[in-house]
Amino acid sequence: MDATASSSVDPHDMTSKDYYADSYAHFGIHEEMLKDTVRTGSYRSAIVNNTHLFKGKTVLDVGCGTGILSMFAAKAGASHVVGIDMSNIIDQAQKIIEANGLSQTITLVKGKLEEAELPIKQFDIIISEWMGYFLLYESMLDTVLLARDLYLKPGGLIFPDNATMYLAAIEDQDYKEEKINFWDNVYGFDYSCIKDIALREPLVDTVELKSVVTDPCMIKHIDLLTAKKEDLTFEVPFTLRATRNDYAHAFLAWFDISFECTHKKVKFSTGPHAQYTHWKQTVFYTPNTITISEGDTITGRLSCAPNQRNNRDLDISISYESVQDPTPTTMTYKMS
Repeated sequence: MDATASSSVDPHDMTSKDYYADSYAHFGIHEEMLKDTVRTGSYRSAIVNNTHLFKGKTVLDVGCGTGILSMFAAKAGASHVVGIDMSNIIDQAQKIIEANGLSQTITLVKGKLEEAELPIKQFDIIISEWMGYFLLYESMLDTVLLARDLYLKPGGLIFPDNATMYLAAIEDQDYKEEKINFWDNVYGFDYSCIKDIALREPLVDTVELKSVVTDPCMIKHIDLLTAKKEDLTFEVPFTLRATRNDYAHAFLAWFDISFECTHKKVKFSTGPHAQYTHWKQTVFYTPNTITISEGDTITGRLSCAPNQRNNRDLDISISYESVQDPTPTTMTYKMS
């Protein structure tokens, strides 16, 4: 989405239409991200505690938002930082950088990376907070990979440099009744046509660890130094081993992020076992209840691809079968 379309609108005069065209212009979304202490604290630790990597180096901040990562890099001793963002929030970022006395070290560029003219042609380090829900929904990873190919010096570093996605199954009877089976009978009327739509829309929410009924399975690892845009379209097998006798009503996905290039490894998880993050987890409800006994396996395949009409959206398919129901079931989901 081209957020520069509404660049002539003063923030005080922006309407809901302008915010729809440029959702990242509103401070509220940045407030949520900045207050996510796992997210922001991990980046600060990775950057500020590794001044030996940043001192005297040039840094590119892709999707810089309010400029927090750019300022961390400046504090860590970078010789120059260039932040780029196509949202109008960059106008506020400029004021923030000036208010903090960092305008000599940080240069902000408004626009799309593909079209922008950057004041530096090659950078020692790329930093970016590019992750979306389910890691890849509305993510900027393809832009970060493009920045790497266009601007990163040979042997340069990317913060973070590794991402790993996981899948498990969960017991979620009560919430599934409330969110999905509700449509079977609405004040005595059959609304089941909406049930099918509701099933196909993944739910972003926090799930308690006690709801997880299988071991997790790693489904995708991304090394940002070597990954290609084509790698973001994938189909992978999975095997989930039941940890107790129970019923599974949905699959649950989350991701871990790590800064492998740091002296003391910095990493964080968005899983149900970890401290809350604004990414929460992603729930994929199944059309039927899966009966499992301890030690049983649910096997299947998950595919993920950017939507053809809007590449920020995701088309996800999960096929699965279990020991007690060996008939394969396939569900297609859309994150939009």
